[in-house]
Parts: sequence; structure tokens; C-alpha cells
Amino acid sequence: MIKRRAEVVQSDVLIIGGGIGGMQAAITAADEGASVVVAEKADTRRSGSGATGNDHFMCYIPSYHGEDFDAIIAEVTDTLVGPLQDLDLLRLMMQRSFEVVQKWESYGINMRPFGDDYVFLGHAMPGRRRYHLKYDGKMQKPLLTKEAKKRGVRIINKTVINELLTDGKGRVIGAIGICTDEDEPEVVIFQAKAVIISTGNASRMYPSTNPAYLFNQADCPATTGSGHAMAYRAGARLVNIDLPYLHAGPKYFARCGKATWIGVLTDYYGHPVGPFVNKPTKELGDATSDIWQGVFQEKMENGTGPVFMNCSENNPEDTEFMMHAFLSEGDSSIVDYLDQYHIDLDKSMIEFGTYDYALCGRGLDIQLSGQTSLEGLYACGDVLGNVRGDITSAAVFGVISAESAARYAKTVDFEAVSEHPLIDESMALYSDIIERKNGAYWKEANSMLQQIMKDYVGVKVRSKTLLKSGLKYLGDLKKYCREQLKANNAHELMRSLEVLDLIELAEAIAITSENRKESRGAYHHRTDYTYTNPLLDNKFQTIERKNGEVVLNFRDKIR
Repeated sequence: MIKRRAEVVQSDVLIIGGGIGGMQAAITAADEGASVVVAEKADTRRSGSGATGNDHFMCYIPSYHGEDFDAIIAEVTDTLVGPLQDLDLLRLMMQRSFEVVQKWESYGINMRPFGDDYVFLGHAMPGRRRYHLKYDGKMQKPLLTKEAKKRGVRIINKTVINELLTDGKGRVIGAIGICTDEDEPEVVIFQAKAVIISTGNASRMYPSTNPAYLFNQADCPATTGSGHAMAYRAGARLVNIDLPYLHAGPKYFARCGKATWIGVLTDYYGHPVGPFVNKPTKELGDATSDIWQGVFQEKMENGTGPVFMNCSENNPEDTEFMMHAFLSEGDSSIVDYLDQYHIDLDKSMIEFGTYDYALCGRGLDIQLSGQTSLEGLYACGDVLGNVRGDITSAAVFGVISAESAARYAKTVDFEAVSEHPLIDESMALYSDIIERKNGAYWKEANSMLQQIMKDYVGVKVRSKTLLKSGLKYLGDLKKYCREQLKANNAHELMRSLEVLDLIELAEAIAITSENRKESRGAYHHRTDYTYTNPLLDNKFQTIERKNGEVVLNFRDKIR
């Protein structure tokens, strides 16, 4: 039987995931007087989708943008974040965004790399205000970690959380983790008055641009939907997971920095494919793919592609500016590659393409307080489903969820967790996987999952028969995984559990996709329902489990 640590790790607030949102939540909760533990599967100094940097932070600064906040929100929804969110959450995020910018400056993160002024660049259309603050984020994770440690936050790295523990009434009271810093895994039980999930996106569910390499992902490949899955198993409500989002960047080279590129998206002959810019401009970038999200795929399929990022008309100063911005964004691999292969952007266009299906902005349904549908459970970051702001959402709702969780923790007592029945059930599964003499490895299961999702729950064609068949195969795969997965060490056990979480989430995506009996957006194409139903224009689809049954609903979007 797998070993279990004697200590129960206790805190007022447990934060699952030490990315941008998790670390900002840790700092804020500690400032609110709570005892805080962060459980991170990697190392908080370089973990999550912001591990190596960012260079755009969407925010609202009144002195720059003006006081007409309604007009500002209308403009913001026309940018990358789009309309697929509750506007009360978007408004709150933008209202508190400058507060976070100022906090980050106090932590030593360089939010004004060009002098005394804040500079806004990219993700904008001509004639519109810009909302993405250009900053240098390459040291953001070490600095956030440093600030958390200053406040006495206990950071437990190399520990993956697999299950939430709830009391008999649905309140979240702790979690089950596995320490992976040694070859032999060790189960760790966490007891908390409040829990914040900040586990990021859901990578590795669909084939990447190079399917032979599971970790060639645009987002952090360690963000595998585990927060979505464990919350869903515990009874939390998910929202919008049936509507795919696909990011874009250099084809076959899954590092994005889409807004960091200064150029024009053009066809083979150098003609712009979008109406927004004809010449490179670092002030605007080319917003074509933000507005026309299917541009790369559609033009390949209709034979008018490929689409290229064309930087050939840049002046030397803007090209140098772009190279430095790649480093701030954490895209040093792009700079290294261009240098290594002597690629001159003045002469060579770079083909762009669409990356794998992601759940950025699709996930947990939260309130203005950051609370999910479960008492005691809060969330922030890319795991959220009804607000989208990328790093801004992570940081701002890191603050908001932590404030709320810390206040809530003062109103409740600890609940006993040591004898929770889910602990024995989970430990039996872990022991089966780690002690199995013969079986299949996680990579085989992960590859099979990607094939099923591509063929039956894809982004080109969907139908009732395809989705129902996909659900059957996913059910079979889950059964085979639980019976046959084998891990030789703690690391492989972690990867095996990631795959099981991805399958759980994949089933929920297939169920909600089949229930959406219409075509909507760039990637939900139902051949049996080819029209878009206007009655669903301002509704979001939700899925949750109640008393062991899947419950689906379409709720009103908050406007």
C-alpha cells in the first residue's frame, strides 16, 4: 500500500496551484491575516503558463483611458478576451486591474520598462484605445514567490493535489495530495477552512501541432485540467467548456507571443488577410486573428493559405524592440531559434497556425467574490469559465478570491479530514497504479485520449453520432486506465492521474457539446444542427454533478 504522511497539513487557506493566480492569492490571503499553504506540482519560482514571463497585462488606468467606463468595457469585449464572459466579472476585473499593477510594481516586477510612463501596445484595432500594458514579466514568478515567503506562506512544491474533500453538506474542507519529490510517492492530507483552485488551463487533451511530442504545447503542459476535474467530481459547476478556444502562433513551434510579434498577417504573396493594418505597427499589432479566430484553419482548408506573420517592412528599431519583448514574454526559444538558424525577419515570413484546443476561459463558474458553486471553494486564473483576462484575470481574481477566502475562514472551524472515506478510496487507486507488475504507461493512454477527442469531439465536425461514439470510447478508456495504468515512480503516478483527470473533463466536454444542439462560434460545427440558435445568444451552458447524476443547464449571461 502506498505510504501516507503522518502530518495533516493545516491552514486557514489552501491554494492549489502556484502559478500567477495562486501566488497572488497567497500574498493577499496572508496580508488578510490568514495562515496559507500553497501546494504546487512543480516549483512556484518557474511554474504555470506564466512561468518564464509575460509582456502584456490588460488593465484600465483612468488617467490614460478616461472615465467612460461603459465605453471602455464595450471596447475590451472586442479584443482578445471576447464576449464569452459575465460582464459583471469583467467590469470588476478591469476596475481592480490597476490596483494589481501597482502591487506588482511594489514587488519589483517591471511594469514600466520604457521609463516613467505606462505604455499600452498591441491587441487593438485602429481608432480604438489600447488596454494591454506592455511590461517585462520575465522575473514575475520568482518575485511573487519571494513576496509570498516574506509573509510566511508555506509553499509545498512537488506536491500534486488530486482530490477535494467535502463534508456531508458539500462544503470543501481539505484535499488529498501526493508528494513526488522522491521516487516513492507519499500521500499528504490537507485540512483547510477555505480552498482556492488556481490550476490553470487544460493542455494535452487534444493533439498538438506536432502530435509525436506530448509536451510541445502552447500552454504549460503541466496544466492538465486537474482543477476543473477535481472540482467537478466534488460537485462544482463548470461553464462554457463545450465551446473550444484555439490560440495561435508560429506553426509547429508552440510558443505564442501572438501580440508580441510586430508585423502583418499576410498571404503567400504578402497581401494582408485582414482589414485592420497594412503596415507593421507595434502600437496595434495585427488584431485579425483575435477577431477572426478561424483564419489560419479556414484558409488552409479552402486553399488560400498559408497565412504568414510578415515582419519584412519593420524598421530596425521595431525589430529590436520585438526581440526584447519576446524575452519579457518568456519566448526566449523563439529568439534562440531565429539566431541558431540565421533567419532574417526582414527577408523571411513566418508561417502562423492554430494550436491545440484549450480551456482558457472555460471552466469553473464563479461569483463576484471568486466563490464557486461549492461553499468554501474559490478559484482564479485560467481555470475560470465565466471571465477571461488571461494574466490579468489570474492576478485580479487571485486578489479577490483570497480576500473572500480569508474572510470566510474567520467564520468557520476546521472539519475533521483524517478518516474521510475518499482517502482510502484514492489511496487504493494510487497503490494499484504504482504496484501493478504489468500494464500500460500514461503516454499510451494520453495519446489514445487525444486521438478520440480529435476524431469524435473535434473542432471541425460535430454531430450526435460522433459525440455519442466518443463518449463510449472515453468510457472504455477510463475503465482500461483504472485497470491497467502502471507507474514506476511518483512522477509517472502524477502523469497517470493527470490523464485520468483529462478523461473526466473530456467526458464533460463531450456531454455538453452533444447537448448544445446548434452551431456556434468558430469551432462548434454541428452537421445535424447547422444554424446558430438566437435563443442561446446570451446564455451559457453549465454542467455539474448532483447526487451522482450529471445536471445540464443553460443559464443567462450576466450583462
